[in-house]
Amino acid sequence: MKIPLSQNLLERFLRYVKIDTMSDPHVIDQRPTSAGQIELLRLLEQELREIGLKDLAFDPKGYLIARIPAKLPKGKKAPTIGFMAHVDVADDVMGNGVKPRVIETYDGKDIVLNDTYTLAVKENPELLSYLGHSLVVTDGTTLLGGDNKAGVAILMVLAEQLMSPDSIEHGPVELIFTTDEETGAGMDAFDVNQLKSRCCYTVDGGGFGEIEAECFNAATVEVDFTGIPFHLGAARGRMVNSVSMAVTFLAAIPQAESPEATDGRYGYYCAEEISGSLAQTHVVLYLRDFEMAELERRIDALQSLAVTTEKLFPGGKVTLQSKIVYQNMYDSIKKDPLIMQAIWQAGENLGIKLEEKIIRGGTDGARLAEMGIPTPNIFTGSHNLHSRFEWVAVSAMEESALLVEQIVSFWAGVSI
Repeated sequence: MKIPLSQNLLERFLRYVKIDTMSDPHVIDQRPTSAGQIELLRLLEQELREIGLKDLAFDPKGYLIARIPAKLPKGKKAPTIGFMAHVDVADDVMGNGVKPRVIETYDGKDIVLNDTYTLAVKENPELLSYLGHSLVVTDGTTLLGGDNKAGVAILMVLAEQLMSPDSIEHGPVELIFTTDEETGAGMDAFDVNQLKSRCCYTVDGGGFGEIEAECFNAATVEVDFTGIPFHLGAARGRMVNSVSMAVTFLAAIPQAESPEATDGRYGYYCAEEISGSLAQTHVVLYLRDFEMAELERRIDALQSLAVTTEKLFPGGKVTLQSKIVYQNMYDSIKKDPLIMQAIWQAGENLGIKLEEKIIRGGTDGARLAEMGIPTPNIFTGSHNLHSRFEWVAVSAMEESALLVEQIVSFWAGVSI
């Protein structure tokens, strides 16, 4: 007997979030950065084989591609399209040892996670949209992993639906499961030449109905401050304190252009990490902006600030390295109007009210767009991402699964 869609999604989601897949941005010599990510990829590979898929490509660097053959009338052809989700979870709070709790019929009240933390309706008014619905929450000690195991569950259900005897007509579909997305380096070793997709859709979004076609341009800037250590009792005129250099540098960055002071289309500087001592201090900054010219301006500003800091601390040295991590995916998406038209048509078919938003962040889709495959982002029903207050609405996951199936149906009607 076929399992109801919502039950299938919930069972898969609960199974996946219990596997420890927290990625580690500090690991630079291993891909993926945690063993649990490979464990989950292998589980997905096994489950895909069990539903009848044969064309699977597993890469030990942390990728799994599943190709679903077309189901079309004889003589008809349709373009290949892709869907992508990542198996890792963030390390903003502990992402391993997840103990999900299912609230089968939400009553509209605050949800006590543990003795210390409560998911309050006042701070989460979206909860009231799900009275009587099933929710999944954390126990307050870890994040939940809806980002992006909700997306993983949705794509696995899509595969199961498309492989069933009574499936809709569809062209070729590629499912791509990636690792280390949360580190920003998940696509570094990905061979895009493996894909045949005309376009792709990441299922890695937030609340119900949210569609995203535009994201930040992102850069990481690493700054090293080199001082001259000396005995503190005889330091006058001799010692240069690298910690003081770093503090001076950071203090000059405008607070009004920080993540906590900006929203909408405003970009920012963020001092993400600092470590060091008198002799050497290392600072990592994240720079974000929707306009590439503005991102480059921010990099130039930090380079000028590095020169100024050296002059303020004679004998000290400041070195700065910058790297563009990902770019605004909209530049790629806008070249093919059918990509977004497929989403709006799918929503209309289902009677779902969709809303286009911008991502104050990025996805693997932004990296894939740079590689030549336009990739907008679709909601999963997840809220409070990267937080111990994370929660997922099962009915929203179900609507997302239905939406991606309708997107597949749209592309089946596009001739090539």
